[in-house]
Amino acid sequence: MREARPNHTGHAGEHGLTLVELIVTIVILSILASAAVPMARFQAKRLNERILRYDLWTMRDAIDHYKDAADKNAFPIKLDSQGYPPDLETLVNGVEVQTKKVKFLRHIPVDPMTGKAEWGLRSMQDDPTSDSFGGQSVFDVYSKSMGTALDGTKYSDW
Repeated sequence: MREARPNHTGHAGEHGLTLVELIVTIVILSILASAAVPMARFQAKRLNERILRYDLWTMRDAIDHYKDAADKNAFPIKLDSQGYPPDLETLVNGVEVQTKKVKFLRHIPVDPMTGKAEWGLRSMQDDPTSDSFGGQSVFDVYSKSMGTALDGTKYSDW
C-alpha cells in the first residue's frame, strides 16, 4: 500500500499573498480610511460646537447673576451700566459684597473656534447684531469666529 504524501514539487502548495491580493487589500483599506477621516473631522467640529455653546451659556449666566446682584443693591454700580458688568474680567476678579469678595466666573474660557480667550462683547446700547462694542457695560458675549456651524448658522450669531 502506498502512503499519501504531500505535494512538495510545485507552486500549488505555497502559502502567501500575491501582488494582486496585496493591491486589492491596500485599495480597500484606503477607501475605509478616506471615509473615516471626514467622520473624525465632523466629530471634532461637533465637540468644539458643544464646548462653544457651553462657554457662551456659562458667561451669559455669570452676566445674569452679576445683574441680579446689582439689582438687589449688593454692591455699588455705575449709573450708566444698568447693572451689567463693565467687562468680563470683573466677573472673574469679583466684587466686594459687604465683607466678602463674590466671583461670578472662574476664568474667561478660550473660544474653541478661534483658540483665543477673546470674545465679542455687546452692551445694552449696542445694536443686537453689532460687531463693535460701545464699551458701556457687558450685556452679551459672542464668538469672534467667522466660521459656519454644522447647522448652517454662523458662530458669531449664537
